[in-house]
Amino acid sequence: MITVNSDGKIMIRRCLVTLRPFRIFVLGIGFFTLCFLMTSLGGQFSAKRLGDSPFTIRTEVMGALESRGVLRKMSDMLEMMVKRMDVLARLENSTDFRRGEEARFPLDRFQPAAGLMERIQAIAQNVSDIAVKVDQILRNSLMNGKVIEGRRDQCEVPRDPKYPDCSGKVEWMRARWTSDPCYAFFGVDGTECSFLIYLSEVEWFCPPLPWRNQTAAMPSSKPPSRVQAAFRSNLSYLLELIGSGKESLIFMKKRVRQLASQWLLATRSLVQKLKGRWRDQKQILIHIGFLTEESGDVFSPRVLKGGPLGEMVQWADILAALFILGHSLKVTVSLKELQSNLGVPPGRGNCPLTVPLPFDLIYTDYHGLQQMKQHMGLSFKKYRCRVRVIDTFGTEPAYNLEEYATLHGYRTNWGYWNLNPKQFMTMFPHTPDNSFMGFVSEELNETERQFIKSNKASNMAVVYGKEASIWKVSGKEKFLAILNKYMEIHGTVYYETQRPPEVPAFVKNHGLLPQHEFQQLLRKAKLFIGFGFPYEGPAPLEAIANGCVFLQSRFNPPHSSLNHEFFRGKPTSREVSSQHPYAEDFIGKPHVWTVDYNNSEEFEAAIKTIMRTKVDPYVPYEYTCEGMLERIHAYIQHQDFCAGASPPLPAKPNGHAMPSSPSPFTLSPNATHLVWSYNASSAPHVWPPVSSMQVWVSEAGQACTETCQEHGLVCEPTFFEFLNKKDVFLQLHIACDSTESEMSHLYPALAENVQECYLQKEPLLYSCAGYSTKYQRLCPCRDYRKGQVALCRDCL
Repeated sequence: MITVNSDGKIMIRRCLVTLRPFRIFVLGIGFFTLCFLMTSLGGQFSAKRLGDSPFTIRTEVMGALESRGVLRKMSDMLEMMVKRMDVLARLENSTDFRRGEEARFPLDRFQPAAGLMERIQAIAQNVSDIAVKVDQILRNSLMNGKVIEGRRDQCEVPRDPKYPDCSGKVEWMRARWTSDPCYAFFGVDGTECSFLIYLSEVEWFCPPLPWRNQTAAMPSSKPPSRVQAAFRSNLSYLLELIGSGKESLIFMKKRVRQLASQWLLATRSLVQKLKGRWRDQKQILIHIGFLTEESGDVFSPRVLKGGPLGEMVQWADILAALFILGHSLKVTVSLKELQSNLGVPPGRGNCPLTVPLPFDLIYTDYHGLQQMKQHMGLSFKKYRCRVRVIDTFGTEPAYNLEEYATLHGYRTNWGYWNLNPKQFMTMFPHTPDNSFMGFVSEELNETERQFIKSNKASNMAVVYGKEASIWKVSGKEKFLAILNKYMEIHGTVYYETQRPPEVPAFVKNHGLLPQHEFQQLLRKAKLFIGFGFPYEGPAPLEAIANGCVFLQSRFNPPHSSLNHEFFRGKPTSREVSSQHPYAEDFIGKPHVWTVDYNNSEEFEAAIKTIMRTKVDPYVPYEYTCEGMLERIHAYIQHQDFCAGASPPLPAKPNGHAMPSSPSPFTLSPNATHLVWSYNASSAPHVWPPVSSMQVWVSEAGQACTETCQEHGLVCEPTFFEFLNKKDVFLQLHIACDSTESEMSHLYPALAENVQECYLQKEPLLYSCAGYSTKYQRLCPCRDYRKGQVALCRDCL
């Protein structure tokens, strides 16, 4: 039996305790060395790729010199550690190990330690060998770097008349290239060559450098292959795309589920109308900016407290329509997701995107538009034609063009984006200058209609207003007291602990109701009454769809940014004659009554008449699922704002317009307006088609919107370019003593008193809105489909 004395046990324990952490340390050093070498070698090899920028060589070569020194130090350190281990081993062998021999302790028990020594020596040798190889690679890299460095030292700012801004941009880069980390991300390092390479290959202010590899720098020009969009009937994947985590998103998902069966029926109907027509599938990004944390997301916390839901109703329906139409969607509600999807470089947003924009269309709101502009740099100007802005109240051209808005007092916090006004998409058809997006009002089936007919209470009214602040209306006690004489009044006002003091005691308040219960209340009620606010929400259409009569207040004078705080700062001069102008103008009696609430006799007479009037549930076609699908399909397939705006009309030095080509119009038989001549040369490829166009002259002080409406038509700003010619005035028998081309949202027009004719100089200012008592305007009008004011008869 082998015995070991106590000194030997202590020595063995000490040796094992000493060697184990040392073994871990050495293995760590080896692993770190391996990673370091892979990184260094990878950096050197990547620097030699043709596609990479030569101005990164200096940084990499300098880093390589430092790396070579570090490698040598690590190798020397390992060799020194090995020598010290040898000394320690010899010292132990001459003392403690001798005692082990006397005790007949077998030295082969220490063979693991000896093996560890051999491994350390092998690692050190490998590090030394690799360091030699790296040194050779770095020497070759330095030789190549000297050639490029010579070019770098010779870079001069080119003087090319095709790039007049180049020298100024280089000066800016010299002073400010460190102001944003994105410049360094693209390889700018403070040298002239790096400035010029950036300004010619990432931006476009300077000509390409002749010694650069232009093939690698230029993006592929191959257009993406066309894919046909296929209608979808299963909305499960859409619900996943919308996501969760916010009350707003939960609300939108519930709405999508609620309308799923109606979307399916509408899809079948549209499929039959289109008859297999080719539809391009679009790559679409939906960025709901007002739900991002950076914008404050004031809506989500108020979803369950009676806050405004109109925007979320509209976004839910837009998502459903785009998905059902078969397009590829990405949905974002955070700035981080937006940056990731756009390919935004790191930094403060001064640099263009790292790759071409992968989306054909981007649907967003004003908050999202501001975020995109902030983070896309110059790419925003390049790609803004692909943006569609969901704009609740509309943006008129006078507020949209920044230069004009600033000079003429139209600048607001929401305008000046220099977009084509048709890129703004509204909840209601406020102005034809914008595109009408809309939303969906739920339709009833036959069973539900019969239920309403048999259960309507002729003496029951529901008040429009879920927030207590809406009830703070001056004089509400007077007209509510009249209403209370004839009807039982119900409210759905949110409250936490007690009845809101603004709600009178005779009002039966149900508190905030879930959507289904609120609809059941509307199906029993006869009247849905508004207090004048909120303006133009979806609730009145929902009430009318459930068989209610909507009663609202007439505004005298009309509300606008000139006399009402709510509209101040909105990018529109529109005058609102009632709480819900669409309901007043496009629906009207018997479903909608607009009266003066300050006139007690008129108000009371309206209540009596409404109680005797029978109405059926009604939904305007453009607010059905089919109507919205039809409209969005037409927009996506036909609207293209990236083709470029029409060039401004050339003018002579004295300000008079140059003679234009013969007019394609003919005078109508009764000589009141112009129509497109079918005998003219081939019609231009525009949408809407010019065959739907008529040209009328407004009265002084009248907008084109009103002029077209008087003739059963809709103003169409797309057609302005065809009538912005002197010949059109002549065909209308308007004698112009002079014709000038200027910037104004009222032109083309005639100054009646002095017989001066004015043509539009800036296409972005073509506007159906706007009027002046000084001018009669030339107005382009078109026909429209019954129940679908956004589309002409041949527009689908």
